[in-house]
Amino acid sequence: MSGRDLTRFTLHAAYRSGELTPRALVAKLLAEAAARGSDPTWIRRLTVDELEPYLAALDGESPETLPLYGLPFAIKDNIDLAGIPTTAGCPAFAYVPTQHAFVVEQLIAAGAIPLGKTNLDQFATGLVGERAPAEYGVPGNAFDPDYIPGGSSSGSAVATAAGQVSFALGTDTAGSGRVPACFNNLFGLKPTVGLLSNRGVVPACRSIDTISLFALTADDAQAILDVAAVFDGDCAEARAHDFAIAGQRYGRPPAHFRFGVPPRNQWQTDAAYSRCMETAIGELRALGGEPVEIDCTPMLEAARLLYGGPWVAERYHAVRSLIERSPDALHPVTRQVIEAGRAPSALDAFDAGYRLSEHKRAADRLLAEVDVMLAPTTVAHPSKAAVAAEPVAVNTRLGTWTNFMNLLDYSALAVPIAIGENGRPGGVTLFGPAFADLSLLSLARALEARLDLPLGATGRPRPALPALPPAGDGTLEIAVCGAHLDGLALNHQLVERGGRRTAVTETAPRYRLFALTADQPPRPALIEDAEAGQAIAVELWRLPMASIGSFLAGIPAPLGLGRVTLADDRSVTGFICAAGALDSQAEVIEISAFGGWRAWLASTTEQEIC
Repeated sequence: MSGRDLTRFTLHAAYRSGELTPRALVAKLLAEAAARGSDPTWIRRLTVDELEPYLAALDGESPETLPLYGLPFAIKDNIDLAGIPTTAGCPAFAYVPTQHAFVVEQLIAAGAIPLGKTNLDQFATGLVGERAPAEYGVPGNAFDPDYIPGGSSSGSAVATAAGQVSFALGTDTAGSGRVPACFNNLFGLKPTVGLLSNRGVVPACRSIDTISLFALTADDAQAILDVAAVFDGDCAEARAHDFAIAGQRYGRPPAHFRFGVPPRNQWQTDAAYSRCMETAIGELRALGGEPVEIDCTPMLEAARLLYGGPWVAERYHAVRSLIERSPDALHPVTRQVIEAGRAPSALDAFDAGYRLSEHKRAADRLLAEVDVMLAPTTVAHPSKAAVAAEPVAVNTRLGTWTNFMNLLDYSALAVPIAIGENGRPGGVTLFGPAFADLSLLSLARALEARLDLPLGATGRPRPALPALPPAGDGTLEIAVCGAHLDGLALNHQLVERGGRRTAVTETAPRYRLFALTADQPPRPALIEDAEAGQAIAVELWRLPMASIGSFLAGIPAPLGLGRVTLADDRSVTGFICAAGALDSQAEVIEISAFGGWRAWLASTTEQEIC
């Protein structure tokens, strides 16, 4: 298949040079759509008249004023676009929203152009892309029409891979944004649940749903996420998070990192997808990664709860009025899956909730041993015939490595790895804890640069990766020596501001340490004294630059931040005491002989001081 290079980098270069305008691009895309004729990738494409207000809004703007200027995008048809019917893949369910979904509104405000609504597994229930009613048809895979496109966000993935749009919105509850990305050579970002607003989205399992992003490059995925991840106070499930304040940024991965890999007997992959895992392991090693085998049993056990537990009742809840009024309006397989949601009781829900908590505690402990996890995205790429023969069993197998992510509150990213000998693509998934989204994208970008795959199914080479911003992670390293140490009384002031401990070390041997015990908790006073000083134990913490002001404002005189020399002769920011200030302080105890704050605390039996 041959298509356009609609990446942000390429389009913005064409817009800047005057070679292209958004209006001219949209006219070409509409002409190509008309030439294709009936296309089950789409449920509803916008007309010229419907697109004109979006194009007119870009007059006088440019890539310098709008980050997504002139990027055409597709919207899975369970996400609202004002004035256009939302069907969720079911004509009997259709309604016409008066407002955009919150995320759609953010994207349009940033210059993106909505081209229409894409096909899906009905009510976002399925990983195959084969559960759409006859009225809409079923998309073919962008590489091989005899194979499934993946679902439930089938149309969004195929439209992006085919070069019909720059990017697309899907949704992801059990893998609906990752499986079709894998099958169509795309980056499929499943953000942390709540990072993107769900307002204006038809729910599948409302408590664990998220909008997902399909992109041709990691850079595009990051740019879209940057626009879409705005906190929505009117969305009950939204979670506020500011990557900048948390000291997180998109760019280069660490020079050295540990990545978890499930033992091979847990992969359950066929030969092609096993090769994807092997390739990914090799490439991550080459990037400085150290593989660590992680037994993923708690995660795989959690995955079985999604459809084998009471969460299917959420799917029933979402369409209860329709399925009770007109059950025949649903696709037969969709109805079979959703009707199972009638059965679970409140007792079942509590029981499954307890089991999930146990699995999460065990899984989180495993995840804490590494910087990132690697896993298969899915285990095989079945043909349409195979799905028709076993529609539920095949679908279940596809969710082996996707079903647990939202239940366990993990972020995940499907990454393209290879085009197989059969001509079809395959990939893997990087995943981590909540709000690790930018770290996953950074590592994926490094993989993308090494693998040099074509763009989606267009057959076009990837544009050269733009230069990254200058090195630096937007944080300040601070040496702490008292109540701010890990686990002590004031440590929360660092943690609440996104601080993280990076080292336990000591100063150069020229400092004295005092405790100001008139305050509760006592405060440390570190004084440089080249003649009588010694090494004092400290911890190094990295704090986001955006938080330094508020942190400094909470440090009372005579303490402040200054320069402290460490045992390795590095000079870092740290707590110091103003010269001569101790003379005016009551209840001052020199504790230098203990070598540090913790040792002094351990020596005292006075509970009020501890």
